[in-house]
Amino acid sequence: MRAETKDAAEAIRGSLDLYGKRLGIDTADHRLEELNARIEDPNLWDDTARAQKIMRDRQALSDKIETYRGLSGELDDQLGMIELGEAEGDAEVVAEAEAAVLALKERAGAIEIEALLDGEADGNDTFLEINSGAGGTESCDWAAMLARMYVRWAEKQGYDVELQSESPGEEAGIKSASYKISGPNAYGWLKSESGVHRLVRISPYDSSARRHTSFSSVWVYPVVDDDIEVEVNPADIRIDTYRSSGAGGQHVNTTDSAVRITHEPTGIVVTSSEKSQHQNRDIAMKALKSRLYQMELDRRNAATLEAHEAKGEAGWGNQIRSYVLQPYQMVKDLRSGHETSDTQGVLDGDLTPFMAATLAADVAGKSRAEAEEAASS
Repeated sequence: MRAETKDAAEAIRGSLDLYGKRLGIDTADHRLEELNARIEDPNLWDDTARAQKIMRDRQALSDKIETYRGLSGELDDQLGMIELGEAEGDAEVVAEAEAAVLALKERAGAIEIEALLDGEADGNDTFLEINSGAGGTESCDWAAMLARMYVRWAEKQGYDVELQSESPGEEAGIKSASYKISGPNAYGWLKSESGVHRLVRISPYDSSARRHTSFSSVWVYPVVDDDIEVEVNPADIRIDTYRSSGAGGQHVNTTDSAVRITHEPTGIVVTSSEKSQHQNRDIAMKALKSRLYQMELDRRNAATLEAHEAKGEAGWGNQIRSYVLQPYQMVKDLRSGHETSDTQGVLDGDLTPFMAATLAADVAGKSRAEAEEAASS
């Protein structure tokens, strides 16, 4: 067996070991049996939301068990083929099996990153907000490009995307938009996207074809499910209704169906404008609870890591990623250092490598911080 193949096999074993530990493979079958028993309960669908969560949890656990055992079995099979081929002097069999092991290494690396999605809310659905920064039409157009990018990414993951609210720009693009993205680990993957995103390009709105820099901010926070309790004092909130200006049909545009909730102690403002007033009120309240829960997660993380830079005004000094279309092609994440010259691919939703790199960097940083804290105590 070639040294490269041996190294690949060891790397796969390491990835599987991490994945198995995070999954709790020793008790996974028992937990799956418990979920199967709950699904068979004739009263399960008395609470639709609860039932849907149990179904999702069961499917997610089943998929993870299958992934772990499938990759482990494939590795054993290919190593067995290499051993057999070497014993029989069949170079072709050995070469095919070694190529298969190298291919498995890439798949195992992907699940190793997925194994890092074990935060308290990583498995939840997520809200994603996009707001244009200073700069008028340029920033509004950039915000619309970001919205398209994230919708494309979510669709490639097989996630459901639901527009919650949208405020169009005066000439083009959007001032803001909010989405609910539903699917396994939606928050875990997208949480690293919070921050300011910077675009450098030749402006299509500048008759002199000058280069412009635009900023838009992204905020991601988890959907709060039944397992997470967030108390909101009714005296702390102000609820306003207003006429939606977004595309929502005649009914939406001619009635005060949009809802804005302001949480006075924190200044958090959430809106929903795409449904009936009753539905928008419910959606906005859920979004408020999710924002408050995100604040609590940030507070806890600050105990072991430096808090992320405050997401204030979208402008210089706050950006997490740069997208340069002129005078050269480059997208670079300023936290992980990950970069690519395939700018169009990124804008078309090829974001997973950036998310994975940032996630790995965050986990590594947290591990270092925890180790340093333990050493000093």
